[in-house]
Amino acid sequence: MKTQLLGLFTLMSIASTQAQPGQSQTPLETVAEFGKFQPIGLGVSKERRIFVTFPKKPENYNYGLAEIVNGERKPYPNAEWNQWDSLKPKDRFMNVQALFVDNTNALWVLDPGNPGEEATIPDGVKLMKIDLANNKVEQIYRFNDLPREQTALNDVRIDTEHQYAYLSDPKRSSVVVLNLKTGKSRTVLTDDKSTKAEPGFTLRLDGKIVKDKTGKPFSSNVNGIALTDDNRYFYYRAINQTKLYRIPTEDLRNESLSPAQLSAKVETMGEVGVSHGMTSDKAGNVYLTDSPNQAVRYFTPKRELKTLVRDGRLIWPDSFAVGWDGYLYLTCAQINRGKKYNDGEDKTDYPYRLYRMKLPN
Repeated sequence: MKTQLLGLFTLMSIASTQAQPGQSQTPLETVAEFGKFQPIGLGVSKERRIFVTFPKKPENYNYGLAEIVNGERKPYPNAEWNQWDSLKPKDRFMNVQALFVDNTNALWVLDPGNPGEEATIPDGVKLMKIDLANNKVEQIYRFNDLPREQTALNDVRIDTEHQYAYLSDPKRSSVVVLNLKTGKSRTVLTDDKSTKAEPGFTLRLDGKIVKDKTGKPFSSNVNGIALTDDNRYFYYRAINQTKLYRIPTEDLRNESLSPAQLSAKVETMGEVGVSHGMTSDKAGNVYLTDSPNQAVRYFTPKRELKTLVRDGRLIWPDSFAVGWDGYLYLTCAQINRGKKYNDGEDKTDYPYRLYRMKLPN
């Protein structure tokens, strides 16, 4: 039986696939296959080490965070952190969501502490900094000053210059600003028009509205985020709307600004369609996934919206990582194909995969 049918994944030889009719000419390359293990978060180090997160759920789970080593998933940073043990939320992964490799080559791991469909476990909420030189957990931030049971932290970006972390919290339609020196965090832009899903906006994929068996449509407030390479601007947006926003990080860090004053600093960048994950590169391009068109697009410093690749395999393209090798890496979560949004029927196109594509010149 083929490896992928056994639920394992194979590290593929990096070979370009031919573009199909209607696709752009940027090839989409398969890097790895994960069988029935659903990839979410993604990080790529300077040495091209690849890290992937997997949601904690009763089916098809063994590691929350894995490193791909010689074609196999290895629990990272060790097996103990990945044990299924909800009685030790402080010392176990509850539901690893997002990854980010900063410019010092440290790996940041965001665990929002909300396994499966369960409520958030307050003691499970954490942001971890891991030293990739020795694979040791260097720092853990617990967000004790947040109403953790009400949070659902989704994505994170690290500003090493100013020692801040910026996170999205769609459950509270907010941005969280964490001072990495003091460990203190602040919640900003709560229920701002830039962080809220547009009322009545429905996500339509595969020719139908994405909704559960009760008829409740999928909806998410502020979700995807990006930080420019110079740390000047923080880009963000909700899934259930079509505009891209940004705000100077200087203003996010300014505790003297009132909510109204901070909101006035937000700039609408333009219409960019529906998007989940986001990231940016050294050239100032901001990349956005595009589920309805099964594409990856990017917003240039000249405010032009361009398509990098369009391919039928991009089913709910989710998390990005910009590699130091000139490639953009991407997971596809296929959330809309799962049982929850298909009356209990699994319509996932297995195996789950990790892709990469050349960055634009």
